[in-house]
Parts: sequence; C-alpha cells; structure tokens
Amino acid sequence: MRIGELAKAAGVSVRSLRYYEERGLLTSTRSHSGQRHFREADIDRVGFIQRLYAAGLSSRTVMELLPCVDAPSEATSDAAMERMEQERERLSAHIEELIRTRDALDVLMATNRAHRKTLRRTPAVAQPSREVA
Repeated sequence: MRIGELAKAAGVSVRSLRYYEERGLLTSTRSHSGQRHFREADIDRVGFIQRLYAAGLSSRTVMELLPCVDAPSEATSDAAMERMEQERERLSAHIEELIRTRDALDVLMATNRAHRKTLRRTPAVAQPSREVA
C-alpha cells in the first residue's frame, strides 16, 4: 500500500509516517518511480508506535523496544520489559519533581494570600472642586 493509504488506515499523518521511516521505526520498499510501498502489517506497527509515543517514550526508546516486535523471544521480551521499567522510573522521578515544584508554588500562593490580607486599600482622596469665577 502507498503512504497515503497507510496514513488513512492507521489514522496518522503522512508526515508522521515519513518521520517514523526517517528514524528507522518503519521501512518501506520503493517502486521504480520512487513511491513508498508498505505492508498491510505496517498498520499494526504504526499503531504500536503510536501507543509507545502516547506512553511518553522517545523515538530512541521506541527503537530499543521494536526488537520485541520484530524478533519476538523471551530475551527480547525481557529486554523490552527492563527498558519500560527504566522509563517508568524516569517518569515517576519527573512526576515527583513536578509535585515538589507545585508544592513550592502553593507555598508562594499562600504567602501572597496572607500578604494581601494585610494590605489596606486607602480610599481615593477627593480633590477639591475648582469653581470658575
């Protein structure tokens, strides 16, 4: 199938498919005129790649996980699981850092609220009217 057909079938943009191919995540054959041709199985592969990206994985990590799909075995499955566990730990550390950052912002916001309560708004001083004589 051609690139536009794969894009439609997989629900992604042609640009995404070109990117996947550029990164080595997806391969195609070329016709004599240079058109890309993909296999029917690439629909599922693109879906898998999309799920990996949705899980927050980089294209480098996705590339590391593809041997589990391309050459399924206990060894590749174990390697994929180990890599996903590493990514999960990285994400968990990032989440913890974001929580600390949010908590620091909450403290600043509470300080601001307390400070605002101490501010007294002075009423505007009325200006004496000037009568023209």
